[in-house]
Amino acid sequence: MNKSLAKNVLGTPLQTCSLNPMTGFTRNGCCETSAEDTASHTVCAQMTEEFLAFSLSRGNDLSTPRPEYGFEGLQAGDRWCLCASRWLEAAEAGFAPPVILEASHEKCLNLISLADLKYHALR
Repeated sequence: MNKSLAKNVLGTPLQTCSLNPMTGFTRNGCCETSAEDTASHTVCAQMTEEFLAFSLSRGNDLSTPRPEYGFEGLQAGDRWCLCASRWLEAAEAGFAPPVILEASHEKCLNLISLADLKYHALR
């Protein structure tokens, strides 16, 4: 997908989520998506200790470095493109990390309401 054409949940051009750590399904810093991205890594969120622990409890360890994949491991405060379904699961369990609306791809609205995203928007 051409970043210049991608829209965020507010209907404006998609902004970069994070370059350090480098995030995104294609590791370009943006929460873009494509047909290959079956998990829809479209929610740009700022990690919290609570969310990282929740994700680990669901079998997705985002904290441990995995150098074989070029992954340094995430810490609280890092921004990362999350799977829309995992963010929603965390929200329903009370562990939703704050969302960066301008950097969250509009496709996440297929699963998550804009009202929920705005409620959890980084302030």
